Amino acid sequence: MAVKRRSGEEGHSRKFLAIVDDTPECSRSVLYAALRAEHTGGGLVLMFIIGPPDRQQWMGVETIMRAEAMEEAETTLGRFADYVREKSTIEPQMSIREGNKAEEIVKVIDEDEDIAIMVLAAAVEKEGPGPLVSALAGKQAGSFPIPITIVPGNLDDEAIAAIA
Repeated sequence: MAVKRRSGEEGHSRKFLAIVDDTPECSRSVLYAALRAEHTGGGLVLMFIIGPPDRQQWMGVETIMRAEAMEEAETTLGRFADYVREKSTIEPQMSIREGNKAEEIVKVIDEDEDIAIMVLAAAVEKEGPGPLVSALAGKQAGSFPIPITIVPGNLDDEAIAAIA
């Protein structure tokens, strides 16, 4: 079931969603999304997803691991938010979720009706475009609630600025 997008209504603006992680191509999707948001008067949501905890861990160890994962998420999001501010006039929203990546992405889209486009970057490695691109642009593409823009991971800043 598709959730109504409100980004075209008065008082709302279209938001771009970029998933932040430690992949080399991540900066490509973040830059493209920030520049598209800037050029179209929209907004940007940067989202970091912490994988689900390993249920085999002892409670004390799980608590420490969760705290470390949260610290990494905050640090990584902060670094990419600074990158967005350096490259554009956009002030990004930040979201940290824990769980299955695909499920958490759909949840944040369902919760924020202004998110209208998700931007991913394809890996330049020989193994393929990357697990997130493969999962979301592959089998789930036909039922995904919003369009997905895939940015080639080998584009430099100048090339991205020219097409954003």
